[in-house]
Amino acid sequence: MKVNSFYPVILTEQVAVTSAFYREHFGFEPVFETDWYVSLKMTSSVLPFELAVLDASHPTLPVPFGKGTSGLVLNFEVEDADAEYDRLIRTAKLPLQLDIRDEDFGQRHFITSDPNGILIDIIAIIPPAESFSSQYTEDIWTKTEDGQTGA
Repeated sequence: MKVNSFYPVILTEQVAVTSAFYREHFGFEPVFETDWYVSLKMTSSVLPFELAVLDASHPTLPVPFGKGTSGLVLNFEVEDADAEYDRLIRTAKLPLQLDIRDEDFGQRHFITSDPNGILIDIIAIIPPAESFSSQYTEDIWTKTEDGQTGA
């Protein structure tokens, strides 16, 4: 299969509110917008990430599945989790679901959530503990110009 695009679609009763949330806090821009569906794209990054928001009651969905999204975590890998913590939690006052911390498996992260309760994990890659370093299947650790180790 040759895939041309891949993106999550959030099912919600709050299409406008959800779309505005991802625009304001994560820099997504609309590329198609109706009252029942918004296609968003983040063009400020190396890759053009996409996200869509769909009214959960829209007839394009099979009836048994017309309910809000649950059981989803959106991961945003960033350069500086602490700076994003300051911006999103301290300044924007988004809900804090898991406080910022380092994980032995190689992440510094915190978790917030969107207006639908979808978890958003803001992650910066850090060197893993030795007990986890052998579990990586690709070599992601290099020295940067400032001497830091990172992906």
